[in-house]
Amino acid sequence: MKLVTAIVKPFRLDDVRNALSEVGIQGMTVSEVKGFGRQRGHTELYRGAEYVVDFLPKAKIEVAVSDDMVERAVEAVVDAAKTGKVGDGKIFVTNLEQVWRIRTGETGDSAL
Repeated sequence: MKLVTAIVKPFRLDDVRNALSEVGIQGMTVSEVKGFGRQRGHTELYRGAEYVVDFLPKAKIEVAVSDDMVERAVEAVVDAAKTGKVGDGKIFVTNLEQVWRIRTGETGDSAL
């Protein structure tokens, strides 16, 4: 089992959610986060004063999947989130040692 974590532009969230649903992903966790990478933020003007926006708004999507679904999930996120511009985001895949479904007590792949 793997945890696929994607950090994407907020306006691409609905596209990513739909793409994951199409490949059979049933559930996900979404958080509004802020951060920066190579973008390094940007400068804005407000009432004539210039200020630096260090952290940019992003959407963080977390999906627990079985090992055989990892490639499909990653491809779905890449296809849906890619704009070809700086700041499209990142995808992280980490191992999940165990998963429990609280309601039924199921564990492992059956709990996904």
